[in-house]
Amino acid sequence: MDEPNTETELGFRSPQVCAVVGITYRQLDYWDRSGLLGPSLQVASGSGTQRLYTFQDVVTLRVIKRLKDAGTSLHKIRSAFEQLVEQVGEDWRQKDITLLSDGTTIYAATSPEEVIDLLKRGQGVFGIAVRPVHDEVRGELHKLFPDRAIGNLIDEKRAGASGT
Repeated sequence: MDEPNTETELGFRSPQVCAVVGITYRQLDYWDRSGLLGPSLQVASGSGTQRLYTFQDVVTLRVIKRLKDAGTSLHKIRSAFEQLVEQVGEDWRQKDITLLSDGTTIYAATSPEEVIDLLKRGQGVFGIAVRPVHDEVRGELHKLFPDRAIGNLIDEKRAGASGT
């Protein structure tokens, strides 16, 4: 019997992603077509094909949704994510990073000192701790797919990536 492919097992279709993230299909479609974030596993390539998103895609989409809810434009979110990947790396979703936004600017805080420094400026900020979003998405996906060992597969994958 073949070993299950964790990437395929952790793929989520657009309706499932919309339900977990709290966005409409129209938003998801626009974010994909505009280049903000598309599916990592499988792109839609014509009629009858499905987008297939990874767990990390779903976490990113939830963060995008929260930044949008804080009043941040998609243009600024796109620019911020490009800088985030450049500064922190592709695995930023697995690090203890808090994104802060006042609707105009997005900050990435990697330590409590940075958050305190930002708040001293007197600017009200909106914080999104990425790790809790990660855990929320895992919990909601587990509710949708109780037969899948989503948390175990994600933890195993992360341990493998870190070499432990």
